Amino acid sequence: MSEENNTAGYLDMDLLRFTTAGSVDDGKSTLIGRLLYDSKAIFEDQLEAMEKSSKSRGDEHVNLALLTDGLRSEREQGITIDVAYRYFATPKRKFIIADTPGHIQYTRNMVTGASTANLAILLVDARKGVIEQTCRHSFIANLLRIQHLVVCVNKMDLVDWSEASYNKIVEDFKKFASRLDNIVEVTFIPASALLGDNIVDNSENMPWYQGPTLLYHLETVYIGSDENHIDARFPVQWVIRPHSDKWHDFRGFAGRIAGGVFKPGDAVKVLPSGFESTIKAIQTMDGELEEAFAPMSVAMTLHDEIDISRGDMIVKPNNPPEARQDIDAMICWFSSEKKLAGRGKFTIRHTERECKAIVSEVKYKVNINTLHKIEDDLVFSLNDIGRVSLRTSAPLIADSYKRNRISGSFVLIDEQTNETVAAGMIV
Repeated sequence: MSEENNTAGYLDMDLLRFTTAGSVDDGKSTLIGRLLYDSKAIFEDQLEAMEKSSKSRGDEHVNLALLTDGLRSEREQGITIDVAYRYFATPKRKFIIADTPGHIQYTRNMVTGASTANLAILLVDARKGVIEQTCRHSFIANLLRIQHLVVCVNKMDLVDWSEASYNKIVEDFKKFASRLDNIVEVTFIPASALLGDNIVDNSENMPWYQGPTLLYHLETVYIGSDENHIDARFPVQWVIRPHSDKWHDFRGFAGRIAGGVFKPGDAVKVLPSGFESTIKAIQTMDGELEEAFAPMSVAMTLHDEIDISRGDMIVKPNNPPEARQDIDAMICWFSSEKKLAGRGKFTIRHTERECKAIVSEVKYKVNINTLHKIEDDLVFSLNDIGRVSLRTSAPLIADSYKRNRISGSFVLIDEQTNETVAAGMIV
């Protein structure tokens, strides 16, 4: 019985998704390795394999970066290329980590890893201070509406634990961050990922720092307000029609709630058809619920037999999203082969809906280092970020990305190659 209670407690724990960002060789993978190592989230066989690999490479210390750098080319070059996801838990919280690359040419991978994150850890090398990549990744975190940012000033051991070096970086970053409007909270932590200072345990080398360790901050940061619990949004992913005698007349609509709160008895509206009904029941694998909210995955049944299919959205009648065919959006260009120049035709995927789209106007690109608009060069190449206008073949039931990250985001797909060429955030 106690085991069941423990399991239930574990399943009910809060989940924090976070990503790491920073320049090349700032120690992102080492930091995650240290976090997993010091919080006892590594199996013995993983540790043995890591020690063996570090020894064969001639490394002085156990190379903790090997925990996340799984590709052979990553291990050979000592850099992160692909996004590596790692999962661990402490008694207070569950975590999913996206370890993202620092190289400029892998900005698209960083966008992918950060798109679902609640928090971003931005690493800054204490010797180099705030550099171009620091600004680039801060801008992307702001663009993706990551509200919590931890600026981890790493490699403090290489500047003799200098408080002055740390204070200068804090000051420089605050000057830049004053122009970023989506980031709600910035926390600064001086650390040494290699030696473990201020990662899980407090550092004895920096008595001048009285703030939290990285793990303590990750365990206690409040993310309840990150979800939109006002605007009710339920994109239908699947219509459940079981072919069984027990559930002969069952017709449920399954998906993940993108915003708001739904309860049995609530009046709802189905878009784009405009049909209205009331919620009969909300169900999960564990039984019926009295209420459901973002980001829960549920199945709803309605009192009326109305036509609903994949791609439709269930909302509240008094607060519907806008159905629009003309869309303004910020996009990050992913393709290394194809460029966006003028009126490109694509397939757009938004929530569970798919239709054709044409880029009607390229407005500007953003110089990520200065945040200035570039209006004389409007050709999008790999990793370029800027603003465009789109015209879609069918209305999209959408919010602005600022209002809702799920109903405000989309991807563009090349019709010839089926390659995902861009990710977009509706303005």
